[in-house]
Amino acid sequence: MEVTAESVWNNCLSFIKDNIQPQAYKTWFEPITAVKLTDNALSIQVPSKFFYEWLEEHYVKILKVALNKELGDRAKLVYVIKMENTYGNKQPFTEKIPSSNRSAVKSQNIDIPLKNKNPELKNPFVIPGIRNVKIESQLNPNYNFENFLEGDSNRLARNAGLAVANKPGGTSFNPLLIFGGVGLGKTHLAHAIGIDIKDKYPEKTVLYISAEKFTQQYIDSVKKNNRNDFIHFYQIIDVLIIDDVQFLSGKSGTQDVFFHIFNHLHQNGKQVILTSDKAPVDMQDIEQRLLSRFKWGLSAELQSPDFETRVSILKNKLYRDGVEMPDDIVEYVAKHIKTNVRELEGAIISLIAQSSFNKKEITISLAKEIVEKFVKNTKREVSIDYIQKVVSDYFQMDVDTLQSKTRKRHIVQARQLAMFFAKKYTKASLASIGSQIGKRDHATVLHACKTVDNLSSTDKQFRKYVEDISKKLAL
Repeated sequence: MEVTAESVWNNCLSFIKDNIQPQAYKTWFEPITAVKLTDNALSIQVPSKFFYEWLEEHYVKILKVALNKELGDRAKLVYVIKMENTYGNKQPFTEKIPSSNRSAVKSQNIDIPLKNKNPELKNPFVIPGIRNVKIESQLNPNYNFENFLEGDSNRLARNAGLAVANKPGGTSFNPLLIFGGVGLGKTHLAHAIGIDIKDKYPEKTVLYISAEKFTQQYIDSVKKNNRNDFIHFYQIIDVLIIDDVQFLSGKSGTQDVFFHIFNHLHQNGKQVILTSDKAPVDMQDIEQRLLSRFKWGLSAELQSPDFETRVSILKNKLYRDGVEMPDDIVEYVAKHIKTNVRELEGAIISLIAQSSFNKKEITISLAKEIVEKFVKNTKREVSIDYIQKVVSDYFQMDVDTLQSKTRKRHIVQARQLAMFFAKKYTKASLASIGSQIGKRDHATVLHACKTVDNLSSTDKQFRKYVEDISKKLAL
């Protein structure tokens, strides 16, 4: 039987498969293909530089034994790295460059470990100076379960989080998507799950990252032509926590790469935890294939805490800070600040600061003064749905009429005003605004905003529309 690169490599794989964990084999050896066999040198193609370095770091001994069995003691292994093609062709190309340049091809006697690492491969999460790939979790120890108090508003999400922490990747809550409004504790709960997993399973690699930072890293990887390194880095994470996943809205490249990372992690029993300011059904400009995967596990909502929970949160905060405060004052603050936990804690911190710096006694009147200022200075979140309702009510029509395809002048103007205020009062993209207001595109929204600006300066009646609706939205 003819000895080929494929036959030698298949024999090596059989040996390796019998001697390592099935999961490790699937992740690190199945993607490799044999390229060429010359005398006693076997060339294998690996997907990225990161992949190649991981093999050198963790599997060089078993590779040496396997290859020596097939080709003898003088066996050599040549790595060919599949390069990223950034020139628009759909197929990646393989590039071989002289082995003196180690960035693309590594030829060596297999028992010589790699010593000269390319610094560009260092991920921002790798601790400098440590040779093994050790990843800092980026978790905040202050965000733990101990100070995430349970109430009716968060019971499902908190208990699901505890279940995931006890058995990461081993429950039906994968992915676990925690969603809710601003300041309700999504980030806190995500960190708490990660911290609990690290305590129970110190060998697991846990990583917390915001979707914004994930996107920036992906953009950098494309610029540096090492997209595969980026993907393989994230595929080695055991518990991946991505905060504010709605930030991926409209970013098709980042969504695509996250789709592949998500699939790999999920198929390999790794845990994915996501947070979002809205439920999957309400996410705009996120690909359907991603949204369907978000729904595979559990979507748990965090709601605004009820009065009893708000009192408990404040008392816990005071206890942790070693501050005493009369119950009637705590209850006054809890009664008047209902929107979210962040504002609630902010008000109590302001109250303590005022009392401490100005040497004032903490009284109901001081609490009233602080709460009034705090509530007044808190900008209310306005949704696109709410804006459409206000505009529709103002023009005495229903929302369906406002969103319709009709070109009647008064309806078109109402629709344009809704788009104008959505751009002014929300952080949504033009594409997202258009999608929610009658399934229009971003160019229509841009045109609407310009039209409203122009008519406001030339048409007195139209200017009155803008002023009236502004007042209603500012309430």
